[in-house]
Amino acid sequence: MDEPIRHEGIVLAVNDGKALVEIIQTSACSACKARSMCMSAESQEKRIDALMMEPMKPGDRVEVMVAEKLAWKAVLLAYILPFVVMIAIVGLLEIWIHNEAVVGTIALCAIALYYITLSFFRGRKKKEFSFTARKI
Repeated sequence: MDEPIRHEGIVLAVNDGKALVEIIQTSACSACKARSMCMSAESQEKRIDALMMEPMKPGDRVEVMVAEKLAWKAVLLAYILPFVVMIAIVGLLEIWIHNEAVVGTIALCAIALYYITLSFFRGRKKKEFSFTARKI
């Protein structure tokens, strides 16, 4: 079964069925099995828009959750696919172009194009990668 990734936080604001939640940084992040794909383990504070599962008000302590499979999908889209694209482009271009600087520049441009294309789908992905919040 898909166990959600959970973090505790505090509601900063509530608007239109969503809560702006500041994640509380805990030392437990170092022991978490999902720490390698979680950005909150690398920063002091993280603010997240989360769908409210029940009525909330600013100052409430909440638990923010996201499905683990969505976290892995985010890792795939943000890190793994661009790496594969870059390696494939470098491998293919090295056959025809023997100038490493040109091949590297083309590969970096392809990665930039990948992220620009991904940003065009930000609205759709934002709906797909939604966090939920419930009171503790």
